Amino acid sequence: MEVTDQLIDHLAKLSKLSFNAEEKQELKSDLQKMISFVEKLQELDTTGIEPLTHMGYSDNALRDDVVKGMVSREEAMLNAPVKDDQFFKVPKVINPQ
Repeated sequence: MEVTDQLIDHLAKLSKLSFNAEEKQELKSDLQKMISFVEKLQELDTTGIEPLTHMGYSDNALRDDVVKGMVSREEAMLNAPVKDDQFFKVPKVINPQ
């Protein structure tokens, strides 16, 4: 596959980006190198090789969750700067539009 100016313009339009001539040339070169690399990989015989879901073979190395101590609601609320009877009050972070 060849990377053309039309392809770069199309990708720029889709991504809502703009590039000057020098940036376009650099992108063209980089994309062509990436595509050539993928094409080279396609030449490999992968018959009998299982697809990977992760890059390593290790299983989950995390420890099991163990409940140790608990803090009562009243104790947790003692350090809350703003609260009501049951909940912490926090600033609004989502602004519906």
